[in-house]
Amino acid sequence: MFQARIVEYFLRFLAHIPLPVLHALGSFAGFLLDSFSSVHRRVAAINIALCFPHMSPGERRALVRTTLGETARTALEMGPLWFLPVERVERLIREVHGEEHVRAGLAAGKGLILAVPHLGSWEAVGLYVGKRYPMTSLYRPSRKPAMDYIARDGRQRSGATLVPTDASGVKKLYERLQTGGIIAILPDQDPRYGAGVFAPFFGIVAKTMVLLPKMARRSGAPVVYAWARRLPRGAGFALHFSPAPADVAHSDLHIAATAMNAGVEDCVRRAPEQYQWSYKRFRSRPDGEPSLYRRRALSCDSRNEDTL
Repeated sequence: MFQARIVEYFLRFLAHIPLPVLHALGSFAGFLLDSFSSVHRRVAAINIALCFPHMSPGERRALVRTTLGETARTALEMGPLWFLPVERVERLIREVHGEEHVRAGLAAGKGLILAVPHLGSWEAVGLYVGKRYPMTSLYRPSRKPAMDYIARDGRQRSGATLVPTDASGVKKLYERLQTGGIIAILPDQDPRYGAGVFAPFFGIVAKTMVLLPKMARRSGAPVVYAWARRLPRGAGFALHFSPAPADVAHSDLHIAATAMNAGVEDCVRRAPEQYQWSYKRFRSRPDGEPSLYRRRALSCDSRNEDTL
């Protein structure tokens, strides 16, 4: 519990620092991560080389450097997004694009599934949507239960309800859809210990969750992607909503997962530097395939490729 309090006090301290300063600190932290042979740099380099094979080594190196700064900003933003008054957080949302897709989807009366990839500030998406619509979000409880309240309370304070990634949580998601509300799911995690199928993501097969496609087919609820782009120089965020490909609710789960991944790709291509490339998205491999994250397996680091 002592450790949790230290983390909470630190995040509360960050909440008092202006967003432009936090983003500048994030850029510096990204520079440090990029300057040393960190796990984050190695994983980001491998993912970017896999997903953007037509980029030059210099372009990939630049993207790695930038995305590490964005990853650091994601962590630092938790202070203001979780602890500033909700009204002040709302003022950080400078632009909203495509919210008509949310309203139109809800008008059908079957609820709506919000697919929120690890792109930009997904925390800002949850706070904005939770303030305006009845929403239940799926989340993975912390491995340290004493610290779980920090994220849970921070994400629920604008009105959203969080439920765990288990059978009871899935039941509550269906209940929310049945009442015409919104559920939010992260569609781009590797379901290592859950059900999933292998489907292409940027041309690389990736184990892909099937809960979202199953829920879309069973409930008839439309699916809308949502992500928050960080604006330059810490000016705030621009929210984007866009409809999912029609096949996301296909009865063939491989087709559905492929469509879902394609929707994530479309979002990522609009701001590739803000995607969480340091996450081991391709950790799970089909039977017989070696890990893509073994040391020396692959690199886009033109400075010293053997050190990754």
